[in-house]
Amino acid sequence: MSIRTADSIDYAALADDIRRWGSECGFQQVGISGTDLGDDETHLLNWLDAGRHGAMDYMQRHGTMRSRPRLLRSGTLRVVSVRMDYDPPKARDAWEVLGDPDLGYVSRYALGRDYHKVLRGRLQKLADRIAAQIGPFGYRAFVDSAPVLEKALARNAGLGWIGKHTNLINRDAGSWFFLGELYTDLPLPVDAPASEHCGTCVRCIDICPTGAIVGPNELDARRCISYLTIELRDSIPVELRPLIGNRIYGCDDCQLVCPWNKFARKSVEADFSPRHGLDAAALLDLFAWSADEFERRTAGSAIRRIGYACWQRNIAVALGNAPPSDAIVDALRARCKDAGEMVREHIVWALERHGRGPT
Repeated sequence: MSIRTADSIDYAALADDIRRWGSECGFQQVGISGTDLGDDETHLLNWLDAGRHGAMDYMQRHGTMRSRPRLLRSGTLRVVSVRMDYDPPKARDAWEVLGDPDLGYVSRYALGRDYHKVLRGRLQKLADRIAAQIGPFGYRAFVDSAPVLEKALARNAGLGWIGKHTNLINRDAGSWFFLGELYTDLPLPVDAPASEHCGTCVRCIDICPTGAIVGPNELDARRCISYLTIELRDSIPVELRPLIGNRIYGCDDCQLVCPWNKFARKSVEADFSPRHGLDAAALLDLFAWSADEFERRTAGSAIRRIGYACWQRNIAVALGNAPPSDAIVDALRARCKDAGEMVREHIVWALERHGRGPT
């Protein structure tokens, strides 16, 4: 195949090819948008000014780079957004796990292989297909790995609308999917933005265990269980610990109650299947992991990024919320002896919840 010059490229046909190639690479949908995110930038800056990003200082440091794609990659004209379903078909029912306080609930997206690696590899394949067709071009791939307003870009590319819980919702596929982007200098025709279809529904706001969704499209990360169990590296506020229940890595409640997820499809990716029984593992079994076992069992998983100490902290909180038992008290006391200061604080809190002390 001969390489065409830039002037001879049919960009409308190329856009159609990109959507088809994206499907062949395993994405459920591909859309194309421009780079104007003015209204979203205002929303972002107001959110930061209100301090709702909590300890995620990098959000403040990146400033407007997140909402101005050309600051992140010079020459960017278009953003190719993709989505990939991740709800694992063989996982234990989420409500069943949440209803059993002796089990640890792990957010569905983190049960299998690290999605960053899966999507990044597929995006590279897509970029290679484009290059094979038109020759070298400017691009950069992102999968939740840089200051990118991925949901706003995906909305503008027609992949869905941003729901009241601030997650992207697709009317034909719900919200159980990952997003990725290719920033590119190709002047491709853009897709029409998705319209909103939440209507008067507030189920996601009402269900939030900690009241983190303070209003439609207004999330206070400082109260969000996903933030508390994944992003926060310090002590979890005492008043929020009882509300976390048995959620040890992330939270899916707002998605579980969303009516649009009746249209969600299970993932066809084997990489997203649960590993090490984490879809319904006993808290005591997880709490017994050594640091080496944590490293081994979370190899290739998104869970590893929080580190062993936060993993222990989260499980200690869940054990404090579990029904009292001698086995839980014995496990907490045994771990308390060699735990670091932060983890020990949460263990002591858990023991006090059971009316016991560290010895």
